[in-house]
Amino acid sequence: MDRHALLRPSRREAIAALAGLPALSALAASLAGCGRREKAKAFSGRIAGGDARNAHRLRSGDLLARPAARTEHVGTAILGAGISGLTAAWTLARAGDTDFRVLELEPEPGGTSVSGGNDVSRYPWAAHYVPAPVGENLALETLLEEVGAVESRDPSGRPVWAEDALIREPEERLFFRGFWYPGLYPRVGASREDLDQFFRFEREMHRFASLRDASGRRAFAIPRRLSSTDADLTALDRASMADWMRERGYTSPRLVWFVEYGCRDDFGSSLAQTSAWAGIHYFAARLVGGSLEEDPAPFLTWPEGNGRVVAKLAESARGRLVTSALVFDATPREAPSPGVTVRYLDLARDEVVALEADHAVYALPKLTAPFVVAPWREKAPAFLSAFDYAPWLVANLTLSERPTARGAPLAWDNVLYDSKGLGYVVATHQTGSDHGPTVLTYYLALAGEESRAARTRLLSASWEDLAATVLADLTTAHPDLPPLVGNLDVWLWGHAMARPSPGLLFGGALEEASRPLGRLRFAHADQSGIPLLEESQDAGVRAAEEVLRERGRPFRSLLAA
Repeated sequence: MDRHALLRPSRREAIAALAGLPALSALAASLAGCGRREKAKAFSGRIAGGDARNAHRLRSGDLLARPAARTEHVGTAILGAGISGLTAAWTLARAGDTDFRVLELEPEPGGTSVSGGNDVSRYPWAAHYVPAPVGENLALETLLEEVGAVESRDPSGRPVWAEDALIREPEERLFFRGFWYPGLYPRVGASREDLDQFFRFEREMHRFASLRDASGRRAFAIPRRLSSTDADLTALDRASMADWMRERGYTSPRLVWFVEYGCRDDFGSSLAQTSAWAGIHYFAARLVGGSLEEDPAPFLTWPEGNGRVVAKLAESARGRLVTSALVFDATPREAPSPGVTVRYLDLARDEVVALEADHAVYALPKLTAPFVVAPWREKAPAFLSAFDYAPWLVANLTLSERPTARGAPLAWDNVLYDSKGLGYVVATHQTGSDHGPTVLTYYLALAGEESRAARTRLLSASWEDLAATVLADLTTAHPDLPPLVGNLDVWLWGHAMARPSPGLLFGGALEEASRPLGRLRFAHADQSGIPLLEESQDAGVRAAEEVLRERGRPFRSLLAA
């Protein structure tokens, strides 16, 4: 791999480049001309990840005219091998139905739970933890038990989580005004008003967490479909979290940052881009007591993040998973031979394959549906325009040694206050070793601006510009970091997740997006509006159980009513 010499612009200059200011390449030239070029550090790296070039071929429609090289029959075609698609396969296989095929564009399954690795450690390329279920979630508990995250059961039957899956201490820290502090809320130097607002917000989130409607449903539940639909609660979806906080008098800059950090971290969106219902759900749905600064429910993680879950789910599809498969057509068939005709391009052989399926599960993002789903190709349904997908940058930095820091020691999750980035997690944290080589996984959600423009800038940036952006942010907290970097790879997620924008959750679009077309069923986190693993899994289980029911297969449901 080529070695690259990096210019190190200031943090503000580098981050601004991805926010729409002059490109870093131009910035680099101007700084060099002024004699301000710093000593360069050579290390390797590349832009890894998603097959955007082939995915964008769907827009042209040119594949539709190509004849199939062969035609095959399958009971169920599952389109997409993210968490939803793999969960659908897992659910079918658990019921003894192995007559299915899973089609995936990428060389590896996983979607935004994909992972990588090198000689130092496995590491995540996006989703990196699973919150332990709050309340009953049989599907997730069953999966986590298979993953090995459940050590035993307590007398009431609740899981006792395996020690090696629980995040070990220290779990999180915050870089604030030159020092690292435990926790995520910046208490140091906080005024009485700052703290009063924080504790008032905390009390309000606890009130929402304990709220039940007349039917006994939680106001904010996971999966979202189990939440109350009382009008006074769903009305929160029409406002943004920014407006709701202002109206409630939550104006403390520290509290605003704290809440927006949560929205950027889970949704890739700013407070203005987040439905107030979703913003409250972020806190209230997992609260089981204690402080907002502490994780309401324990987090489970592994060096490769949710790649551990992917590996377990993918076992169910062994021998039935087709990778490097670009699905370009899903046509529902009516009687006398109901089903779905699926066509895909085998990228390795450059040939079209047709699958005559009795059933199909569309586990791809809805943004692809207008190009793939036959009834929607001529005119895309209006509800699809309600979805807004957040662009993200994820980088994995392989270091020869841990960077030094002032204050609290290196934690699993390390957050920088008032940064556009979300900080980094430490892939080797769970190994128990706090010295020597490691891998840091850095996250940057391009929140707060129009998605298409942000996506265009992200996808057109060079590796040098992206790497400089990452280092400029992290060297604020770790001035000694650059000489420690041996490799810096970047993954660009142009459409990482559907944001829960104001009006999306209860405006009717999600119901429309979830409605089957004949025997073509939809299963993806975006149709819940909340981009969580639990939502992805729930969608996959529901779609697969509907298939099993229609096929007359006996099964034990994993779903809560």
